[in-house]
Amino acid sequence: MATMADVARSAGVSVATVSHVLNGTRPVSPGTRRAVLDAVDALGYTPNTLARSLVTARTRSIGLAVSAISNPYFTAILQGVETAALEAGYGLLLADPHDDPLHEREVARLLHERRVDGLIVAPSARPDELVDYLSRHAVPTVFLDRLIDPPGSGDGAAAAAATGAPFFDQVCAESAEPTARLVAHLAGLGHRRIGLIAGLPGLSTTRERVTGYLDGLAAAGLAHDDRLLLSGSSESAGAERATATLLALSDPPTALVTANNAMTLGALRVLRRHGLSVPRDIAVCCFDDFPWADLFSPRLTAIAQPSRELGTRAVRLLLDRLAEPGRPSRTVRLPCAFVHRTSCGCPEEATPSEAAERTASSALPKIPPEPPSEKGTAS
Repeated sequence: MATMADVARSAGVSVATVSHVLNGTRPVSPGTRRAVLDAVDALGYTPNTLARSLVTARTRSIGLAVSAISNPYFTAILQGVETAALEAGYGLLLADPHDDPLHEREVARLLHERRVDGLIVAPSARPDELVDYLSRHAVPTVFLDRLIDPPGSGDGAAAAAATGAPFFDQVCAESAEPTARLVAHLAGLGHRRIGLIAGLPGLSTTRERVTGYLDGLAAAGLAHDDRLLLSGSSESAGAERATATLLALSDPPTALVTANNAMTLGALRVLRRHGLSVPRDIAVCCFDDFPWADLFSPRLTAIAQPSRELGTRAVRLLLDRLAEPGRPSRTVRLPCAFVHRTSCGCPEEATPSEAAERTASSALPKIPPEPPSEKGTAS
């Protein structure tokens, strides 16, 4: 294998200059930089990452800890994180904390011991031990999707320095207003008993979607019935139990909002089991769009989160934190999109491509039917 000394001889520069070019530790003239990079390509030189990390105290790696990686929502986030990290020259170490407080602390410890430069974490409903570990070890961290109130957050650099706690940046999608919009839409269609299958208690996303649900009812002038608000624990099985409970009421809901995609599938499974038709017997709207939501019959009206952008923003926040450790903490909220389909009870709307096809079809010349044959019509 080629060495850094081989690159230096080929480029006609010192080994130190090659190191500065590859590690970005000192400005180098464009001509010299080009000569070094050409020599790297010609010789097939691969930098010794371990040796470089010993010099720079950086491994150019990011640890990502998110649960339910198989969930399309988190899969899209992962794609955003990976793309942004690679573009910045960072590798990615991935772990699943399984939404378990003790396991997520262990995952954070293991990633930290691998000397990642920073972490991106979707915290559990009880992240106290996680936050304590990250604070004590001053691990640069961005909390993703679910918000927490870490030590020193929002108190300024002096407070964080006094406690020894790092700043934690956070990025999430809006939850309250989009949920209120779903409720308002259903109320506008005439529904007066609207149920919500909420997520896992303790998560900020659950709290905010419940708040949005209640705000939507209040804005529509509808009374809140405690029996119509149940937890599905953010999973399909929990949503099945909650939906069955709602349907067993003497006056069940005529419309249902599910607070994530896994719970949507559980709710639809129970509705089908009870022989109920959507939206004829009960309207359904869901938080979280997913790739096959448009293929259901009826097509699912949903709130679409900017999943990939969440992942991209998390990486940018972390890189900013690494570049400037003492900067004030930031919480970034991204808007969601209302995807209007037919499970809410609205009529089918033509997609732009379908509308274009219809327009093109109507513009074609009409071919008159052939006159009937004297021998009659063939059977």
